[in-house]
Amino acid sequence: MKFFKRNPFGHILLIKKWLIRILGVLSHQRFKGFNQLNIEGSDIIRSLPDSNVLFVSNHQTYFADVVAMFHVFNASLSGRDDSIKNLMYLWKPKLNIYYIAAKETMNDGLFPKILAYVGSVPIDRTWRSKGEDVNRQVKMSDVSKIGIALNDGWVITFPQGTTTPFKPIRRGTAHIIKKYKPIVIPIVIDGFRRSFDKKGIRIRKKNILQSMEIKEPLEIDYENESIESIVEKIEYAIEQHPSFLKVLSQEEINQMEETNKNREW
Repeated sequence: MKFFKRNPFGHILLIKKWLIRILGVLSHQRFKGFNQLNIEGSDIIRSLPDSNVLFVSNHQTYFADVVAMFHVFNASLSGRDDSIKNLMYLWKPKLNIYYIAAKETMNDGLFPKILAYVGSVPIDRTWRSKGEDVNRQVKMSDVSKIGIALNDGWVITFPQGTTTPFKPIRRGTAHIIKKYKPIVIPIVIDGFRRSFDKKGIRIRKKNILQSMEIKEPLEIDYENESIESIVEKIEYAIEQHPSFLKVLSQEEINQMEETNKNREW
């Protein structure tokens, strides 16, 4: 038996555990200190199996969204109800949590590389590269990596592939769902766009109420349901369907546009 046990991607679990602990301590006040994170649905986390779970969420920053989910998931598994109070939940973190991220983003500097070791499943984006629009075919090796991560544990994905709100859901997410048949858990987040810069590293404003709502699993007919139907279900579940724009006031839309314009790009 090897002393340093590794996950399917070759990451040493002992190193990953300590990285989660250290990053968790360093980031905790971003969600319970400088700002406050309101959580709903933590009991759903505790009811999930150990693997083949796919979390789908809207996306507001590159890194803060994922870091907050690591906090919430581990706190929930440690018995906390809608709370990340008391950092002892970081002592025994769940080590088979992964998140899908663009390979170029995770290679851009030391901090992203550290976060990549914590659990990223790096993929090549098919629609954008180095700030330019592209049109590439999906790499089957990337699809296989996602399948490996699902087989080993939980996977977080942001199916819009961008932090810009109300962009279309990428059909690739629906293909992954039909292929691997995971339990699909929608998450809706808010407040991160106002709290942080686009990368989710620098705090832009303090005393912002952030929120994370974890919803019940989507009901999906994996064999018979169409890609379009699954995409639409995800759009509604993470509250990114175009119809949601109609219920926003003009003031909220203006505020959203102003926040995007003023963020550090």
